[in-house]
Amino acid sequence: MAQDAPERDEPETPPDAAETTDAAEGETAEVEFPPPDLTAPQLTIRAILTGMVLGGILSLCNVYAGLKIGWGFNMSITAMLLGFGLFKALEKGAGTRSFGLLENNINQTTASSAASISSAGLVAPIPALTMITGEELSYPVLVVWTFAVSLVGVVVAIGLRRQMLLVDKLPFPGGIASAETIKQMYAKGAEAMARVKMLLAGAAAGAGTKLAAHFLKLHPVGLPGSIAAKAGGASGVSKYTMMNLGFALDPSVLMIGVGAIIGLRAGISLLLGAVIAWGWIAPMAMDAGWAHAVADRPDAMWFGALNKWMLWPGVAMMVTASLTSFAFSWKSVVAALRGAKAGAEDEKAGTDAHEVPKKIFLAGLFVALVLASITQISFFSIPAWIAISGVLLTFVLAIVAARVSGETGITPVGPMGKVTQLLFGVLSPGNVAGNLMAANVTGGAASQCADLLHDMKTGALIGASPRFQAFAQSFGVLAGALVGCAGYLVLVPDPAGMLLTDEWPAPAVAAWKAVAELFREGLEAMPEMAPQAMAIAGGIGVVLAVLEKLLPKKAAVWVPSPASMGLALVVPALYSLSMFLGAILGFGAMKASPSWAKRFLIVLAAGLIAGESLVGVVLAIWKTVTGS
Repeated sequence: MAQDAPERDEPETPPDAAETTDAAEGETAEVEFPPPDLTAPQLTIRAILTGMVLGGILSLCNVYAGLKIGWGFNMSITAMLLGFGLFKALEKGAGTRSFGLLENNINQTTASSAASISSAGLVAPIPALTMITGEELSYPVLVVWTFAVSLVGVVVAIGLRRQMLLVDKLPFPGGIASAETIKQMYAKGAEAMARVKMLLAGAAAGAGTKLAAHFLKLHPVGLPGSIAAKAGGASGVSKYTMMNLGFALDPSVLMIGVGAIIGLRAGISLLLGAVIAWGWIAPMAMDAGWAHAVADRPDAMWFGALNKWMLWPGVAMMVTASLTSFAFSWKSVVAALRGAKAGAEDEKAGTDAHEVPKKIFLAGLFVALVLASITQISFFSIPAWIAISGVLLTFVLAIVAARVSGETGITPVGPMGKVTQLLFGVLSPGNVAGNLMAANVTGGAASQCADLLHDMKTGALIGASPRFQAFAQSFGVLAGALVGCAGYLVLVPDPAGMLLTDEWPAPAVAAWKAVAELFREGLEAMPEMAPQAMAIAGGIGVVLAVLEKLLPKKAAVWVPSPASMGLALVVPALYSLSMFLGAILGFGAMKASPSWAKRFLIVLAAGLIAGESLVGVVLAIWKTVTGS
């Protein structure tokens, strides 16, 4: 939940990060949970349907953003605000019954699980599989697959709730933030409506700029200047313009919104990475003939051609940094695998009469295991032993991911998927489908599990029924699968031709694809000097990640984020420039008016992202329907 977004190569970064920090401040894991309030309305039809509709729509935003920048956003607080605003308007206009706090919690629980469907593979392993093998998954197959992956996470989260929330009393800071936010919303209705209006204003601005760029044919404008090509080099051109290298001003506001969310350190790291990658490494690679200039397109960006080489060091830095950072959580890993001792502590925690009944949980566990195994075998021809082993490993790694997320607020989805990729790359070399889709189960289930436990924490703090929340989560992943998969197919009908381009950089796809190809073809299939570049970039990623963890906090903030720098190598430089600009504007707003920024900055940024994403999806649908 609360996290520095580029630290991951998977979707699921919250547009509530600043609020999470404020809300969680001063809280401890030893919080007392009130008993479930079974008198106020909770699991109502309108709460479930509202969450399914909002979550389905917001899932499109995460699919769109995930294919652009490699991660998505937690939508809990966004869904709370929208649900509150919708029913407040209906209450005033049509006299409907007010939308209660616990009803809104069911709405946000449903919407959050639906919106995170992108992490079930839609923006990473699924398109990577198509690009490598040519296998295109139909809509029904995608829906069943993403639902099966997410269901594993839902079931594991239900099973872990008591241990991690009541016995171990882990903080789950994102859950605390959501609980504090929803309490404030209902204590100060006027403040909540002000945030709703700011969210809608941001969405209108994002939608307006996207429509203007589309109909007025606005394109990125290259910065002035150029870099001279090496005389006698292999590039075949005399100079590399700033536009060729991707240093341009983008009319899109989506990345500006992202920059405001991720903060100054990540924004500066992205800029630093872009300058090093595209201002130094790319020209050097073209001069030496490792990467190739596009001589017949002198006024265009050459990202698509250069990315075939640049993605290797970028992926190496992101993967090694993520795994190194995760390794520092070894105490959490050990605790998760060992499990806390119940007994007296469990008695002290009390018995929650509204937990999911044990028989239903065990039945759900069995169904999730069977469904996730059968879909791997039938859809991808994965050997049964790999499919079953992958799901069993998923249960273990989802527990680890949930524990780390509960303690730090950061869900290590990328490392979880990479662990499975590396493991099955060794056990079954050359099996691309097994490598990608078994890891898909692990990464997607880990993400969903951790996300739902944050929602469970919110529910525990406000007296919600965990049984009702589990019910809502199941409906949420169904809505997300139905809508998110349709959005994916509309946005990228041809992954092989459309992805890893300047329009759709898809850095998460690049990372999963690179690892799978590495195990299938070996180092000899990589571009010239790419293995050496990977070794150097991977080493830098390890060093920076270690410094992040070992240096005092005051010194660590000056260490460039290795994941952000790695990301800068696999997205166009103009994205990094826009995110840096957004980070600067967000930082300026916090300095100029801390109170305004605390109330509205993240909400406004989330609106920009949602508005542009939704219009992007609508334009893609229009293009599909009209063929123009």
